[in-house]
Amino acid sequence: MKKYSIGIDLGGTKILIALIDRENGTVIEHVKKKTKKEKGPENIIKKMVCGIEELLLLTSKQLDEISSIGVGAAGQIDRKNGIIIAAPNLDCYDLNIKKLLNEKFDIPVFVGNDVEIATIGEQKFGAGKGYNDFVCVFVGTGVGSAIVKDGKIILGATGTAGEIGHIIVDLNGRQCACGAHGCLEAYASRSAIERRIEGALKKGRNSCILDYLEPGKSITSSMIQKSIEREDELVLQCVTEASEYLSGGLASIINFINPELIILGGGLIEAVDYFYQKTIKKARAKSLPVPASKIQFKKAALGDYSGVTGAAFLEDRGF
Repeated sequence: MKKYSIGIDLGGTKILIALIDRENGTVIEHVKKKTKKEKGPENIIKKMVCGIEELLLLTSKQLDEISSIGVGAAGQIDRKNGIIIAAPNLDCYDLNIKKLLNEKFDIPVFVGNDVEIATIGEQKFGAGKGYNDFVCVFVGTGVGSAIVKDGKIILGATGTAGEIGHIIVDLNGRQCACGAHGCLEAYASRSAIERRIEGALKKGRNSCILDYLEPGKSITSSMIQKSIEREDELVLQCVTEASEYLSGGLASIINFINPELIILGGGLIEAVDYFYQKTIKKARAKSLPVPASKIQFKKAALGDYSGVTGAAFLEDRGF
């Protein structure tokens, strides 16, 4: 077995590409690119190809030293054929990543869901190490999760198990990026918080977040955190609302699946501790007493590297 693999975490705002040491999960080097999904799927593939080539140059590695390329994408995946079936947050549909990358690099390519790969990373080298029954929930542009039972990720009949972001929390609620109404993701993601803040600002609400927000730019998790540190009323209100919804989703997981651990990760969790602490406190309170008394919560231990680390080991899954 070759020592190195390349892991790619393809997200709604950024693409992280890393060279991983397969013996210990160490990130040797990484390259980060902006996704810029508005430029289309072809541009996303081009950015991944350029990133891989840049990574190989930075590390002085040759393709024959690389065991595989693993890609995790935010969406529904055909793992066998390496196709993104539907990824609303990437605006990608029926995109054959495996075929397109194989045309550029003559080594095996494996594709999985972005939260699935992050869960593999946390299971092997992070907060999930030593646990057999747990759920990973990542909150960023969207809300995604993966379920581990008896040490294995549950994929479901169509490979889409764990889509907590698309459980319905309001039958007549906000429209989600997936097209449905009332999905948890439309209430508890960073994107949802961003939309709530922007909507209030347009109606004349005041907020110190304007001190950090440049014209034409998006609200980031770090801006949210800085505003909370200044006890901004609007931002606190919007983040608290999101935590109410996310805690309800987590309580449903606790009651329905009864895991021993829930790992929370993603940009919003990492940057905004207020959101994390509020969410886990409320999740316990909303859960049934018996499972609530045993559930453990942890933050993802690998941070930004959860996904790329797990992606590097997708080949071990046999897809």
